[in-house]
Amino acid sequence: MCDLLGKVRPTRKALRRTYQGLVGLSVLALAPMTWAWLSSSGHRAAAEGAGWPARVPVTQAALVLGAGLYGTQPTQMLARRLDIAADLYHAGKVRALLLSGDNSRKDYDEPTAMRDYLRGKGVPDAVMVLDYAGFDTWDSCVRARKVFGAERITVVTQEFHLPRAVTLCRTAGLEAFGVGDDSARRWASITYVYAARELFATAKAFADSMVLNSDPVYPGPREVSLTRILGQPGAPGA
Repeated sequence: MCDLLGKVRPTRKALRRTYQGLVGLSVLALAPMTWAWLSSSGHRAAAEGAGWPARVPVTQAALVLGAGLYGTQPTQMLARRLDIAADLYHAGKVRALLLSGDNSRKDYDEPTAMRDYLRGKGVPDAVMVLDYAGFDTWDSCVRARKVFGAERITVVTQEFHLPRAVTLCRTAGLEAFGVGDDSARRWASITYVYAARELFATAKAFADSMVLNSDPVYPGPREVSLTRILGQPGAPGA
């Protein structure tokens, strides 16, 4: 259809198809987020308020996911995750801490930096297990189950990441609960960036876990360090 100036105008049918296409794309984009949110419902809590540990069940170990370094020091987000993990340990909610991060380069070692930080929080080396091949959330969850032999874990991350992290760990065969750091609410710009990133990351997570059932980058060999800790008498969740 042309107007008086000879310009082509879209027909009503074309506009309707365009609208339907946009709606369809929006549904597809939001479907993985809905999957993660519903799958993790009832299995997550925010670390807010003085008594938050009381809302967390006893499990075998806290799975702390890496979140970057400044040089050799944890980023602010990672430090908050580690603070939560230390609180869980001191509250008797977990017996071990599985520190899962990236050590793909000699000059970048998240798990060691995480361990060093937790030493300053009074967590003994004897209860910390380092996973140097936690390159993404799916890898960390699969390795926690298949490489380290965990069964019941509390995954520790930021609140906006919690639905995806808990869902992936449960899909990997773990009985997983999650605790999320809520302090990012005070960092509006960072929260918006990471919330937008979750759209794409959750779509990838759905493909990795539900469609491809991908193996982690490093699927083995089996580690016994975590199961040795959990085999000790009096281990919570054992």
